[in-house]
Amino acid sequence: MPTMRNPRIDALRGIAILLVLFHHFNIAYRLEGTWLAAAFGWPAVRAVARNGNYGVIIFFAISGFLITSNVCHRWQGIGQIGLADFYRLRIARILPGLLLLLCLVDLLAVAGLAIFQNRVVDGSSLPMWRVNLAAAAFHMNALIARHGWVNYPLGVLWSLAVEEVFYLAFPLACLALKSERRLLALMALVIVIGPLYRFAHPNDEGEFLYGYWACFDSIAIGCCTAILSRNGGFTWLERRGVRIALGASMALLYLAWPIAQSKVLGCTAMAAGAALLLVAAQRKRPPRATLAARVLAACGRLSYELYLFHLIVLGLMRTVFSPQIVSAEGKIALLVGYFLVSAAVAAGISRVFSEPMNRMIRARVTRPNCVH
Repeated sequence: MPTMRNPRIDALRGIAILLVLFHHFNIAYRLEGTWLAAAFGWPAVRAVARNGNYGVIIFFAISGFLITSNVCHRWQGIGQIGLADFYRLRIARILPGLLLLLCLVDLLAVAGLAIFQNRVVDGSSLPMWRVNLAAAAFHMNALIARHGWVNYPLGVLWSLAVEEVFYLAFPLACLALKSERRLLALMALVIVIGPLYRFAHPNDEGEFLYGYWACFDSIAIGCCTAILSRNGGFTWLERRGVRIALGASMALLYLAWPIAQSKVLGCTAMAAGAALLLVAAQRKRPPRATLAARVLAACGRLSYELYLFHLIVLGLMRTVFSPQIVSAEGKIALLVGYFLVSAAVAAGISRVFSEPMNRMIRARVTRPNCVH
């Protein structure tokens, strides 16, 4: 099916996924004492590396904005949404990559690679079927809240659990409410619940980072912004200075505090900033892309595959190159290799597997062009 890709939106996706990848690399191979820390200062490198979860918040806002925009465009109103087609489109994008990830991790675990096997905080293990069930039934976040990061490469599926539970309910809410005004009221309630939920769980990382209600507000902000922007609002975003100030404010929030300290309103603010940038991205004609912008957009187009499979690459690196014995120079070399190999793996999977499967499943859905 034909689609219209927006390079600005892809670039924002690219920034978000690179922040996540950098965050996970620094956890595995602490970059203190490396050339990066010497050149920019360890506090600056640590500030960039520590808040990768904000990258996921940006993804949530992008997802809510684009899916709501496309629902309004495809069905000419939320009350006319086709339930079966909506779910088929979600399955087409999500399921092929997810199943491939589960198969690869299971094979690596059976092969005896310890980092791909299940572990819980007390040193015991969970059966692989239990973690696979959590991944397939969209409650990996709940499993992590109870047992910790139970499986190294599959832990990232906590965010997929949040998104897909939201989207199981979203079309049902559209059909029940039948009007954008009532849907906005419901989404506003979800947005209010988010910071209250995070405030109520200040010391429970499993809840304030990974809980459903701790994250639904970011998706709901994207949904609300998409609806409100349809009637020509947000004209002030057309000013370049406003967009620069918005991006600078998001960068300041990202760098100034760890997410554990700024979580209550920080997640809401980051999602709102991302959603407003999406409005501007859809209205402004993209300038001629620089090399950096093209690289970011390419990463954005592969963001789902990068997100799913980058910890397999990093896990294999950790198996071969133990973090305890890698030199400072070696960490930089591994960082470069990690980004390049992850991108190559993601591109290969997208080209030969996930996109062909996506197109095959979507073939039964009749729809107009949609923005990505």
